[in-house]
Amino acid sequence: MLNFLPAIDRYILRLVIVPMVGVFALAASLFMLDKMLRLFDFVAVEGGPIGVVFRMLGALVPEYASLAIPLGLLLGILLAFRKLATTSELDVMRAVGLSYGRLLRVPYAITLVLVAVNVALVFYIQPVSRYYYEQLEYELRSGALGASIKVGEFNKLADRLALRIDESEDDGRRLIGIFARVANDKGQVLSISAREGSFLATSDSPDTIILRLTEGTIIQDTGSAQGNAGPRVLSFSRHDLPIDLPAIEQFRARGDSTREYILPELLQISWSKATAPAQRDAGQATFNYRLVEIVMMLLMPMLAVALAIPPKRSTSALGVFVSIVMVVAYHKINQYGEDVASLGRVDPIIALWVPFVLFAALIIWMYTRVAHVPGGQPIGALENAFAKLTKRLGKLFARRKGHYAPVVRDGTADPSAQAAE
Repeated sequence: MLNFLPAIDRYILRLVIVPMVGVFALAASLFMLDKMLRLFDFVAVEGGPIGVVFRMLGALVPEYASLAIPLGLLLGILLAFRKLATTSELDVMRAVGLSYGRLLRVPYAITLVLVAVNVALVFYIQPVSRYYYEQLEYELRSGALGASIKVGEFNKLADRLALRIDESEDDGRRLIGIFARVANDKGQVLSISAREGSFLATSDSPDTIILRLTEGTIIQDTGSAQGNAGPRVLSFSRHDLPIDLPAIEQFRARGDSTREYILPELLQISWSKATAPAQRDAGQATFNYRLVEIVMMLLMPMLAVALAIPPKRSTSALGVFVSIVMVVAYHKINQYGEDVASLGRVDPIIALWVPFVLFAALIIWMYTRVAHVPGGQPIGALENAFAKLTKRLGKLFARRKGHYAPVVRDGTADPSAQAAE
């Protein structure tokens, strides 16, 4: 399918794609699993249906994808060039006249495609999906998703109705051990107990549901106004109790925060004179934050190559660790810069683009050391320190292993000699 590409480009493409997709899937899965556990706890506390967890996770996929794509791109290129370096293939390619710029042709083509994908995610899809997530959370808290009944507790469904359910089976379709207390306008109070029950929808009014009870008792307290000596007790085999659902407020319109604006809306509020100063600062901070995160992706291939090549006769993976630390640290610095700029304390250009320029200068210097300086190692000092630390730890473990080794005499282990030592 890619026969139009030279063989060397097809080979590098194959080396990059496999780890890149793997890292992307792993990073996205870790983000999702961490959030999934918290969402399950949240939905369980609110008493909502389990299916809403997966809807909320689906709304967060664009946000996590925008974080996982740069990390997958960086590690995919880094692991590919590290394999070329550790197998001496990179030395052969360099010996036949292939420069690093030539070898990065395919990685940069992949980068441009992923930049376009990330632009669509960050500026258009992610704001809308984030609003949808907030809407689901609001509906879950308000009870619009059926999260009003909690088993084993008294639930107030209306101003004059309290309901308690002992057990719930078949995902809430069968309720066991029901007690309800209902008051009407005449001052009468009904205490209803039933062995089983279930909720039924009504076709007449969407704001009313029917609680169908079976095999129970109704105790009617008519109050002193009726002049009765005591309450009335009725038994029933089936009784329908209408319940008026509480009114649920409509969720707010999109745009409560700047992260919910798509690109045209963000540009409009960020540079419009009619916008309030606080909102204008927040809009400019958000726009510059999204933009700087995307532009940084263009430097990921150079950073990957700079950290992929270990010292000669070494298989050190320190560069992989350093790359992750650098990317995560830069992302956190950008988040802090966005927060500070949103408050109007620092200009967004200074808060976000100054760290970008410094980080870009560092990456270009590291790449220049590898590509144009013979034997250049941008993290050579770290590699030496890491090698010395590894050697010392190896000697320490070897010494401890020898100290606890049994003493062998006449071909057999002597435990007493070991204890004497």
